[in-house]
Amino acid sequence: MAEKIRYEKKKTRLTEKYQQPPESLIRIFMGIEAWKRLMRFEEMLRERYDVSREIRFPFGNEYGWSFRYSHKKSLLLYVFFEEGGFCCTISINDKGAQEVDSIFGELLPEIQASWLNRYACGADGGWLNRSVISDEELPDLIRLVGVKVKPKKIGGKNA
Repeated sequence: MAEKIRYEKKKTRLTEKYQQPPESLIRIFMGIEAWKRLMRFEEMLRERYDVSREIRFPFGNEYGWSFRYSHKKSLLLYVFFEEGGFCCTISINDKGAQEVDSIFGELLPEIQASWLNRYACGADGGWLNRSVISDEELPDLIRLVGVKVKPKKIGGKNA
């Protein structure tokens, strides 16, 4: 397994807790390319889950405002708004960590690095934080969400 790499620097986020940003400001803050990428990611989620999206300020000023994506009552992930982009935060429990380890070699190197640098929670699980910079990362992130919450069945098959 690859060694841990510390290279991601926190980017500027919307951190004014008492001023919920309107979607128009979020789009401008993220930039048009990142917003379009987020909308593609959201569409991929909607193909697999009954998604609800809420704007939240979940963890304090360091993290800032986010979209909280859920399937029924299960949290899928948080997407934090960053200047020029966005960051996916996915919590994966110990059982899910075993599944991630089994597909680790199939993931992009950037996603592998984010998994290795996760914020530990439990014996093996943790919170993966990934600042998304390309569309190529989206399928791997969807796959990790699928480890956390199994996709709904479409036509008798998992999405």
